[in-house]
Amino acid sequence: MIKKAVIILMIYLLPGLYLQAQELDCRVQISYSQIQETSNRKMFQEMQSAVYEFMNNTVWTNHVFQRDERIECNMRIELKEKVSADEFKGSIQVQSSRTVYNSSYKSPVFKHIDKDFRIRYVEYEPLEFSINTHQSNFTSILAFYAYIMIGMDYDTFGMTSGDPFFQKAEQIVQNAQNAQEIGWKAYEDTKNRYWLVHDMLHDTYSPLREAMYIYHRQGLDRMYEKPVEGRARVEDAIMELKDVHNKRPGSFLMSIFVDTKSDEIVDIFSEAFPDQKNRVVQVMEEIDPANASKYQKILKEE
Repeated sequence: MIKKAVIILMIYLLPGLYLQAQELDCRVQISYSQIQETSNRKMFQEMQSAVYEFMNNTVWTNHVFQRDERIECNMRIELKEKVSADEFKGSIQVQSSRTVYNSSYKSPVFKHIDKDFRIRYVEYEPLEFSINTHQSNFTSILAFYAYIMIGMDYDTFGMTSGDPFFQKAEQIVQNAQNAQEIGWKAYEDTKNRYWLVHDMLHDTYSPLREAMYIYHRQGLDRMYEKPVEGRARVEDAIMELKDVHNKRPGSFLMSIFVDTKSDEIVDIFSEAFPDQKNRVVQVMEEIDPANASKYQKILKEE
């Protein structure tokens, strides 16, 4: 963890001196049970292997990652419809986590289901990607989420340090503006890939990204040695979210945050002081009213 923090600092101090190494430790699952015609099961198995190789063997950054520092993530692709011989529709669920310093606990960082998933896949045809052009909807989606996960991971180690990777994701979106498939354009939806990276880079949401740093680096990473101090910094991070909620209630990014973090927040503050419990529950119920009953569990813990 300390090494990764040092890497982030070196981004700004020693450009051009990095060795390349793979950044993701991504587990991939492809489900195709809803597709009526599944005679070629081998093709789906090949697709799963191809996605695994693409995510884990592509060099996404210029920074050095040790094997135990790679970003752990899960990718579940659910194919629901066979549109043609080589076209499929479905969804992709992406999750990432990072290990809390001095522990084996893995804190969830990003969780999202993208239902605008339409791809073309030809068995044994290599998955090709270029940051400069939209070659394939399949690889553009995979690369987009690779950069989102890397950017969010870096945000937990350095204040808004994910910018270079969110900018890569933004470039992928821009390249796809003429794509026939949906999910890339502002007018198609308020919660798609366009808006995900747009909001990540927008000043309105900078307190949320700053909160991710406070929550993880100053909060969770301290809890092993100083649980009271670490929990207090996690509370500070939650209080930072009020500013975003007041400006953009029910925003896309806030919904992603609470989907990812709500269970963990309950666990963290179940052992807090009574006044701290009350403050956190009040804010979380305001931000995430749909899960108010979940946050009430904090108050019931003795």
